[in-house]
Amino acid sequence: MSRKKTVLVVGGGGREHAIVWKLAQSDGVGALYAAPGNAGIEEVARCLPVAATDVDGQVAAAREVGADLVVVCPENPLALGLVDRLNAEGIAAAGPTAAAARIESSKSFAKELMSRAGIPTARYHVATTLDEAMRVIDEHFGAGGTGAGTGAGTGGSAGPGGQRDAGDVPPLVLKADGLAGGKGVVICHSREEAAGVAAAMLSGEAFGGAGRKLVLEEFLTGPEVSVMVFSDGRRIVPMPPAQDYKRVFTGDQGPNTGGMGSITPVPQCPPDVHEEILRTCVQPAIDALAEAGTPFRGVLFAGLMLTPQGPKVLEFNARFGDPETQSVMRRFDGDLLEILTAVAAGDLSGVRPAWSVDAACCVVMAAEGYPGDFATGRPIRGLDDVPDGVVVLHGGTARDEAGRLVTAAGRALSVTATGPDLEAARAAAYAAVERIHFEGCHYRTDIGRPRR
Repeated sequence: MSRKKTVLVVGGGGREHAIVWKLAQSDGVGALYAAPGNAGIEEVARCLPVAATDVDGQVAAAREVGADLVVVCPENPLALGLVDRLNAEGIAAAGPTAAAARIESSKSFAKELMSRAGIPTARYHVATTLDEAMRVIDEHFGAGGTGAGTGAGTGGSAGPGGQRDAGDVPPLVLKADGLAGGKGVVICHSREEAAGVAAAMLSGEAFGGAGRKLVLEEFLTGPEVSVMVFSDGRRIVPMPPAQDYKRVFTGDQGPNTGGMGSITPVPQCPPDVHEEILRTCVQPAIDALAEAGTPFRGVLFAGLMLTPQGPKVLEFNARFGDPETQSVMRRFDGDLLEILTAVAAGDLSGVRPAWSVDAACCVVMAAEGYPGDFATGRPIRGLDDVPDGVVVLHGGTARDEAGRLVTAAGRALSVTATGPDLEAARAAAYAAVERIHFEGCHYRTDIGRPRR
């Protein structure tokens, strides 16, 4: 019998809880740790008080517990080079190096890579000064704010191009180049709005250093889909497509968030469309990173728009998505330790993961004020009343001095359920949500409802 492995999962959100929950089911896992973890994760793993971005602390923790495998989940420690440090210490890590993780940590780098690899994506322009940004904005909206636009000129158009009537100017998408916690994308509907957003980003007022370089991008239309794959640097092993709900309020209203829920499968992404995405978008990105000498070993996440012209990449992420992972892991019937070990070793050739035919739905329960300033320390009640078959994954929870479970972050809980179809999974998730309570809790009521 082979020796059971010690595994350390870096991070402390709902995604990490989903991964820890699935790893705990593997016969090959002996000791399971999370750093920093949360109050839900500590029910199945030992939590270590080390911040995800504390690279030195994470390396020391991995050495101290004798980790055979470290699974690095959040984007910030990847960008800071945690995997590079672990590899230098001879510790196996499932996650890309900092150089490969630039596909997420720099949107301009990702756009340039997509351009070289012929990956379909929105036309774009990169700006590092307000004057550069305003030239694109004025060309798109018209210098008066209501005139026709003609595109962005060289470097990729920020608008679809061509003369347009004043009332027919589509929005312009402004993206902070660096990591902004999933909130660095603003869809601007007027010249004035775009000018204000560009000034706030480039000055550092919005998103700090992450926004000092700006990507101005064509607005794409169509349903969104999230496609995640395991990669060993050459091969890809796909997960089922998922769809997340980024806007804070029901009906896709309000500001973007880190994600208010997710579903899988995605009705708008049948197998033939999924295969097209893998062939035209995902594998070419893996190939391009390998050719550049920065092979990607980890989970590559493609956020796409299914446009009338076909799938186009909105962005790449260098890790498991959140809250997509919460629903996708509910459908994973294989051994997650086996596949993550193969990712770290750079050889997925013998891996054949199994996926349930059931549908899954995840509903995020958020704290009052999220995605702005949010309340913490609110006691959570009702978890003992959740029906069997529903898994509640903790995203931001803690124990107070009295030992009570309380809210500790904006997205407190991810309530996940499965069923023979999406409607059944949705009904089960919301039935559980109605039994859970904390002051100021809010959630969308349309996760899993048909979308255009």
